[in-house]
Amino acid sequence: MSNFLFLFRGGDAQRIQQSPEEMQAHMEKWGAWMGGLKEAGKLVDGLPLNKDGKVVEKAGDVITDGPFAEGAEVVGGYLIVTADSLDAAIEISKGCPIYEHGGNTEIREIMSM
Repeated sequence: MSNFLFLFRGGDAQRIQQSPEEMQAHMEKWGAWMGGLKEAGKLVDGLPLNKDGKVVEKAGDVITDGPFAEGAEVVGGYLIVTADSLDAAIEISKGCPIYEHGGNTEIREIMSM
């Protein structure tokens, strides 16, 4: 078993057009999906990220507001899941509600150091 990082990007343009009721229903889907992963022993950790932040470059000599990349590029949250392989992690990701809003999931194995 290995741990995999799911980075969630995009979907904000469609999400902000939702009514409060639609947004609540969508968040309930996230809760159900993550709850199922937890029950199956696959969820290690995960949370949404605040949209505000800073970008640090050149060993701290350059600090700018951000990230302000195109909406599809901004990381909105993450999960760490346990899976037997990258292919198994991909299968787990297919149930993610982010796809309903045109978002995507980058999946990366977490290496040991």
